[in-house]
Amino acid sequence: MNVFVELLLFLVTLLYSYLEAFVKLFVPARRKSLSGELVLITGAGHGVGRATALEFAKRQSRLVLWDINKVKKDIGDVTILVTNAGVITTADFLSTQDHQIERMFEVNILGHMWTTRAFLPVMMNNNYGHIVTVASAAGHFVTPYMVAYCSSKFAAVGFHKALTEELCALGKDGIKTTCLCPVFINTGFVKNPSTRLGKILEVEEVVEALMEGIVTNQKMVFVPSNQGVALLLERVFPERALNLLKKMFEVKFDAVVGQRSTQ
Repeated sequence: MNVFVELLLFLVTLLYSYLEAFVKLFVPARRKSLSGELVLITGAGHGVGRATALEFAKRQSRLVLWDINKVKKDIGDVTILVTNAGVITTADFLSTQDHQIERMFEVNILGHMWTTRAFLPVMMNNNYGHIVTVASAAGHFVTPYMVAYCSSKFAAVGFHKALTEELCALGKDGIKTTCLCPVFINTGFVKNPSTRLGKILEVEEVVEALMEGIVTNQKMVFVPSNQGVALLLERVFPERALNLLKKMFEVKFDAVVGQRSTQ
């Protein structure tokens, strides 16, 4: 295939994709049933993990819930994996202790990878399943006093995107992927959060968006959804304008600042 034909094919595909996206604005997305699916959720003892488990239960899914202590046993073929476990320390980079940095990466990204590696082989064999990565808006936008946390969540988003691309390359189109990226949630993990962007999210509205993303096979779920616009603006606006916008948004929360640590 020569370059001209490839370019023509690209343009036709681009136009078709835009037309398809336009049509989808007026056609309800196809929703899949979750009844009977075996769902494994990490970090299911509280917050988003607990609320997600309750929603799956309402939809007649079978549940395996993992929290701090994880035990692997014969539970059958997991068809939906929700890697939700996460930890955070809010402090400036030099005040964040070594073990806190290690813990954030162990839980926020390595835990996702090890758990996915444990259950992906069966999904691959069956060419069926759904892998849900609970990340954060901090996986797309940086925030002062969250350097290690943002880094781990950027890794989680990257993991989701790379895994999605790899499954496509391997022809495993029966395995779906979804990444959840909410802003501050009222779970108590971050103390006294506030922002001019809007109210702090409640767990229920985040889980509602996540479940909708799962049943309609959305790859990226932003909560609130206008984060997609903000992400586009970050790519096209000059740095000076972006810095002014960030000051206007005035994101605040309690953080440890100035307590230098060598531990």
